[in-house]
Amino acid sequence: MAKRPRKPKKPLKTLAIILAVLLCLEGLYFFCIYSQNAFITKWRTIYINTAMNTMRHQWLATYFIPADIIQEVRYEYGLAIGSAVGKESGWSKGESSGSDSSKVIEAHVSSASASSEETLTPEEETAQKRDAFYKLFWELDQTTMDAYVSSNPDVIANGWDHIYINEAGFDDQGTSIQTTMGEQVLAIDADNEILIVRVSGSGYRGVLAIAKDPARLSVEMASSLGSSGQLSGDIASQHNGVLAMNASGFIDPGGTGNGGLLAGYAMSNGVAYGEHFGAWAYKRIELHSDNLFYIKDAASSVSDDCTDAVEFQPAMIIDGEKVVDYAWTGTQPRACVGQSDKYEILMLGIEGRMPLEGIIGTDVNTCSDILLQHHCMQAMNLDGGASAMIWYDGEYILQSASSPLRYSGGRALPNAFVYTRADSSTAN
Repeated sequence: MAKRPRKPKKPLKTLAIILAVLLCLEGLYFFCIYSQNAFITKWRTIYINTAMNTMRHQWLATYFIPADIIQEVRYEYGLAIGSAVGKESGWSKGESSGSDSSKVIEAHVSSASASSEETLTPEEETAQKRDAFYKLFWELDQTTMDAYVSSNPDVIANGWDHIYINEAGFDDQGTSIQTTMGEQVLAIDADNEILIVRVSGSGYRGVLAIAKDPARLSVEMASSLGSSGQLSGDIASQHNGVLAMNASGFIDPGGTGNGGLLAGYAMSNGVAYGEHFGAWAYKRIELHSDNLFYIKDAASSVSDDCTDAVEFQPAMIIDGEKVVDYAWTGTQPRACVGQSDKYEILMLGIEGRMPLEGIIGTDVNTCSDILLQHHCMQAMNLDGGASAMIWYDGEYILQSASSPLRYSGGRALPNAFVYTRADSSTAN
């Protein structure tokens, strides 16, 4: 039986389908742009602020979204920023809810030397050093830590006061140890009093480095400042650092800056650099001679006892309270620095812009919540994006948001927060 010839497709029917699809897409577009639905409004605001808070990707908002919609979102954003103007740190040592970290460190050191002052059995000495270890690293879940030591007895071959575990590298899987907050422990460095943990959540992954002795922190400038920047690890290595993260932002026209031109004001070991941000909403985080962080408006005078400082925005936590928590919804790779009620230095880095891996970044609110779990009292957001980077003991432990720089330490920087090795520390 002969096959019946196929009827040719009707051009008008095909055109009608195309037009129907286009009308559906147009309707969806207008719904997403103009709807006042709470869910749509929330994600439209996140999308606009995420795009507009970058140098390279603002077109993702301006190309698709009408100017009046962007202006409305940015106006609300500006009001939120403005609400933080005038809010400055008011704490001092002895006023926080936690214990003085210098006392914890003193107890750690004195217990480590107790064997030379008292007659202790080996078991008593080990027990004393174990207790001091857990006082210093109060965040650790003792059950998982003890189980790890039991499975890896070489970890305490030199004593609890010299434990060194480092599984924070790109090729490492981390440890089976957890914090009481449920975070995976990546590194413990008893000599340098450092704890590094994995933080993660929906769409983001990062690390939190906790440095117990604030007296060993400073802002160090790139040796080539003015012409080019340096990677954070190179800056740290030149200053006997064991831990470092990015500090100030830099002038970056079209995303082509080389880190050599400082953005805003900075102070390094009592020496001032750059000019204060003129924008009224910028903040400054100052490290004082009492080894405490204080957050001030960039327009305020620099404190007389300030030793190190950088400027950026926003302030995240001031005197233990989250600042402008409803506005900072942009999803980005993040870098934040803060200090706990035990005066520990908190360095938080969040990876992002890796959509194939499901790692996009997160907002400032989430970063504040992470830090508040660790009893943070003062914290400020730093320059994020491809500049966000943390370096520890010879290797970078955060992936850069820039694909070409993914494992190489990110972008060159004008300066870095550097935490020095124990053999170069100064007593509190």
